[in-house]
Amino acid sequence: MTISVCTLAHGRERHLVNLVRGLAASARRPDELVVTVLQDDLYELPEVDFPIRQIHRAGEGLSLASARNAAAGAASGDVLVFLDIDCIPHPDLLDDYARVAAAKDGVFMGEVAYLPKDAPVDPLDFDCLDEIGVKHSERPGPPAEMLGRCSDYRCFWSLNFAMTADAMARSGGFDEGYTGYGGEDTDFGRTCSEMGFPFWWVRGAKAFHQYHPHHMPPVHHIDSVLANAEHFAGKWGELTMQHWLRAFRLMGLAAPVDGRWQRLREVEEADLALTRQQESQPYASTRFLLDQLERDAQKSPEPADG
Repeated sequence: MTISVCTLAHGRERHLVNLVRGLAASARRPDELVVTVLQDDLYELPEVDFPIRQIHRAGEGLSLASARNAAAGAASGDVLVFLDIDCIPHPDLLDDYARVAAAKDGVFMGEVAYLPKDAPVDPLDFDCLDEIGVKHSERPGPPAEMLGRCSDYRCFWSLNFAMTADAMARSGGFDEGYTGYGGEDTDFGRTCSEMGFPFWWVRGAKAFHQYHPHHMPPVHHIDSVLANAEHFAGKWGELTMQHWLRAFRLMGLAAPVDGRWQRLREVEEADLALTRQQESQPYASTRFLLDQLERDAQKSPEPADG
C-alpha cells in the first residue's frame, strides 16, 4: 500500500517547510508529497528521502475545491492523506492511516492538536508538542478504540483526513462550484454521506496545527462564504455555514434579501478587530464570539429582513 500526502499552499512557507520536516521524521515515509501551489512562485523545500511534486495553479484564484482535486488527481498513492499547510504530522500519522485504510472503507479523520504562538518546532520534539498542543473545544475527542463511527457528515473537516484513492475517485472529488473559501468541506461530507461512505474518527493519525492569525467568523472571506452558502442551498435545499451567517447578521454585515443572503456593507477595521484571533489563543472559535453577539442582540432588536 502506497501513500500520497496532499496539501495546498499559498504563502506560509515556514509552515510548509515544517510539514515537510514532519514527514521526514515519520516512522513510515510517504511515497510522495503533492503540493498544489496557489501562488506565482514555487517553494524552496528541504531535501528529503521521498519525492515532492509541486503543481502550479497560480492565477486561478483561491479555489480550495479545485486545488484539492488537482492534488488528488496528480497523486499516485493507494491512500491519499490530506493535510493543511499549517499541519505538522505526528511520526505515527501515516502508519495510523495506513492501518485503518487497510481495515475499513470510508473517510478517516485524525486527531488535531493546536499549538500556541511561538511553539518550539526547531528541532521537532514531538513529546513537547504533545504536551503543549490542545484539542479544539468545538471538536469531538478521539474515540476510545482505534476507530469510532461519526454519524454526522457536518463534522467532516479537510484539515487532516484520509481515504483510499479509489474511494476519492468514486466520490467524484470536491465540487468546484465552490469558489474561494467556505462550504466545500461540508458539501464533500454531504456527498460522501449520500453515497453511503462511512465516516470514521481515528484515535491517532495526529497532526499538530501551527499557530497563525485568523478571523472567526471569516469576515475577510464574507463574499465567498455567502456565495458558497447559496450554492450549497441550491444543491441540497438548505444553507450551510449557518453559524457564520448568524454571526454576520448579528454584526450587521449580511442578511437575507429577497430570499438570498447578501452583504449589506463593507467589512471595516472594527469587524476585523472583533473577529481577530487573540494571540493568547491557540485556535479561533466562532462559538466564543457568537455567544457574545447573541448576548448583545438580546439588549437591542435585530434588523428586519430586506
